[in-house]
Amino acid sequence: MTTRNVLALLGALTFAVSPALVPHAPAQAPKAESTAHQRLLPLQGGRNFRDLGGYRTQDGHIVKWGVLFRSGSMHGLTPADYAYLEKLGIRTVCDFRDVNERGAEPANWPAAHAPKVLSDDYHMDMAMAMPTGDMAHWTAEQSRAALASSYPRLLTQFNGQFRRMFGELLAHRVPLAFNCTAGKDRTGIAAALILTALGVPRETVIEDYLLTNRYLDAAKLMSKDSKATASAPWAKLPPEVLKPMMAADRSYIEAVFKVVDQHPGGADGYLKDELGLSHADLIRLRSLYTQ
Repeated sequence: MTTRNVLALLGALTFAVSPALVPHAPAQAPKAESTAHQRLLPLQGGRNFRDLGGYRTQDGHIVKWGVLFRSGSMHGLTPADYAYLEKLGIRTVCDFRDVNERGAEPANWPAAHAPKVLSDDYHMDMAMAMPTGDMAHWTAEQSRAALASSYPRLLTQFNGQFRRMFGELLAHRVPLAFNCTAGKDRTGIAAALILTALGVPRETVIEDYLLTNRYLDAAKLMSKDSKATASAPWAKLPPEVLKPMMAADRSYIEAVFKVVDQHPGGADGYLKDELGLSHADLIRLRSLYTQ
């Protein structure tokens, strides 16, 4: 299989998967969610667009609501959705998608109230997230293992974009939203790094990652382009092979934390050496975004 075909395969998987292929959430919503706030934003065309507020940190503080948002593609947002987001006052969007993804699903922010959108022009090579060998012989375990092994590489590949995101947070150019296409992989790693920097316990960070299994609406993804997906080459893959590709599996994010934990100095050492966050920066982030 060529790199181009691999990219088309995983891109299509991101955009359209049968609802039967997405597992039920294996974890309960983190208990920190307050009835006064909504984890998933009430948007007509949102894709996995949710608030990172409400999580309790190890020192007893709470991540502020209405300041940090994670999302999938914002292409489907309606005028009413944009009006809602305008009231939230979002100033900055870190869009982790590549050139092709942004071209296929552009975000159409109203010009008068558009946030600053930060993105890089690159082409995503998704071969690293795919099993090796003939597609016809892929197994679910191969899919799961391939995606898990790709996460540490994403951690490295997007280091520059993650650094820029933290720079925006330190400059307090918020509220800030960050997104990829499904709001699962690149976005999931970014959310894990932010929550870790804010002192949220590891298990809570993992639970937030797993919420994609609840909030990513596969039915809407499927209805987006059902005629095209019906004839796509990956459509013939068994459901058990496709399922791990769209799931937020605990092993994926744990592969990231394995890299973080093995770094000299653990999480704080990783944040300092790889993301340029000094002890003073961490104190500032926690003073700005927790209460």
